[in-house]
Amino acid sequence: MNKLLKLSSFALAVVLLAGCGMGRGPQGDLVGAEDRPEYNPQEVPYGMVACPGGTFHMGQADQDIAASMANLNKQVTIGGFYMDETEITNNEYRQFINVMMEDSLDVLGEEYVMSDLYPDTTVWVKDYTYHMGDPLMEYYFSHPAFDDYPVVGVDWFAAKYFSEWRTKHKNQANAESGRAPMPQFRLPSEAEWEYAARGGRDMAVYPWGGPYLRNAKGCLLANFKPGRGDYYSDGFTYTAPVAQFFPNDFGLYDMAGNVAEWCEDAYSDATVPITWDLNPVYNDPNEPRKVVRGGSWKDIAYFLETGTRNFEFQDSARSYIGFRNAMIYLGRSSGREF
Repeated sequence: MNKLLKLSSFALAVVLLAGCGMGRGPQGDLVGAEDRPEYNPQEVPYGMVACPGGTFHMGQADQDIAASMANLNKQVTIGGFYMDETEITNNEYRQFINVMMEDSLDVLGEEYVMSDLYPDTTVWVKDYTYHMGDPLMEYYFSHPAFDDYPVVGVDWFAAKYFSEWRTKHKNQANAESGRAPMPQFRLPSEAEWEYAARGGRDMAVYPWGGPYLRNAKGCLLANFKPGRGDYYSDGFTYTAPVAQFFPNDFGLYDMAGNVAEWCEDAYSDATVPITWDLNPVYNDPNEPRKVVRGGSWKDIAYFLETGTRNFEFQDSARSYIGFRNAMIYLGRSSGREF
């Protein structure tokens, strides 16, 4: 009886020690580092939609009217990522500017903030000859009537700085709540942008899939210049508030028209043949031309095509160029995670 009692006491001690973490703890075993931040499946960032990974044909899906041989067609694979549902709006960019003015003037200096980060509202006058752009120069960024319109007058460098600030802003909040940091907000690569614009419709001419610019009711499907001297047939003389037209199959708005959008890549005529066929991106710090995609309110339909390539100089701000952010998806992307 005493022997049975001793065995029972020993078994109870083992259970208690195991329950206190002393039975299976890191005693020479490979159990991984402790005290790691909490991480659940990656959350969909606010204002973004998922673009599941896949394979598509990158390049012109229709006749290249420029006949420049700069837009070859190649099949590439893109990993899963998130992209802003709409272009960055005036009010979203204003949040960034307000933080810069309140917290960063001592570090950056007011001159840098106002000349390099604040939208250049004079573009409404400088971009066009003999054009009454003064009202837009005065009101487009400052007046609440334009809060939901895409920000313009922002060069490539300012768009990059905004992306860095947005990352720090989000991850500071994550750190305070004990959550793992999010990946970086950034400009999309040209390949990501085109893949997202197609919305899963490989070889589609426009983001809505079809080769036509109007729907069955005769309504134009984007904000652009449909005819010589005609800027208003789509319902807007200049830019439109974001998300006024139907989204593509990924749920992304204004991937054609409204404002063209900065991409991460430097521009080269040979980008398609020289880049890899898995998540391609062309980086060249010595190339001042950066890729611009999507066409704008002032462009003809050719520039709205998903495969049409264009560029602008990285330090040039225009009244027809804005941007949106992308973020990588961490982990295997089968599409079911989204």
